[in-house]
Amino acid sequence: QVQLVESGGGSVQAGGSLRLSCQASGYTYSCYCMGWFRQAPGKEREEVASIYLDDGSTYYADSVKGRFTISQDNAKNTLYLQMNSLKPEDTAMYYCAASLRPWCFNGGPTEYNYWGQGTQVTVSS
Repeated sequence: QVQLVESGGGSVQAGGSLRLSCQASGYTYSCYCMGWFRQAPGKEREEVASIYLDDGSTYYADSVKGRFTISQDNAKNTLYLQMNSLKPEDTAMYYCAASLRPWCFNGGPTEYNYWGQGTQVTVSS
């Protein structure tokens, strides 16, 4: 089992920044990928950014490239998402997730086994 707890969401104006954190615990050494997903009302959950833990490869959705950065602190078992130049269309519930599947990289939400409870990000214009 892997437990994930997100924090760092909030309300900001367009152009602002937020940093999301995801504290992981449990059998995290069994995971191949960790990622950030978001879901806005009425929309499907989408993969925002993810990292393949074996080699550090990262994936970003086109909509966030150049603005968001995913990183990890192995000593703290924490995953981060630095979000800069936020736009109103970034408004969503953001979820941290972990995958036990070796083929998880850029595989989308169905390839992830464990999910946090989510943290709300609201960007006003």
